[in-house]
Amino acid sequence: MSQIAPSIIGTDVRITGSIDTNGEIQLDGIVEGDVNCKTLTLGERGVVTGNVVSESVVVRGKVVGDVRARTVRLEKTANVSGDVWHESISIEAGAFFEGRVSHTDKAVAFESTQAEQEKVAG
Repeated sequence: MSQIAPSIIGTDVRITGSIDTNGEIQLDGIVEGDVNCKTLTLGERGVVTGNVVSESVVVRGKVVGDVRARTVRLEKTANVSGDVWHESISIEAGAFFEGRVSHTDKAVAFESTQAEQEKVAG
């Protein structure tokens, strides 16, 4: 299996629409849509207006929407307005969080549309 290179979305990028990848995303720009990826690192200037589904999420920026991930880390600069489903969560002092936190013993089922299409194609 080939290694998927991380995708870097810079501060000058605005995406209107959803992102779906089996890889890692470093997001410093703005996404107006859902983000479905293996690993998401949302930089201090990064914004997601939509839902996030991932194995691992680190938030330093802003999320307006729900987050579903096995591990979630809200760092001190995080601003999250939405519900969070997780197996493991850490919230640093100074982080803003408004929503509900729900622990689940089951791993969040991360599976991108791309992977699903490959299964169907066979």
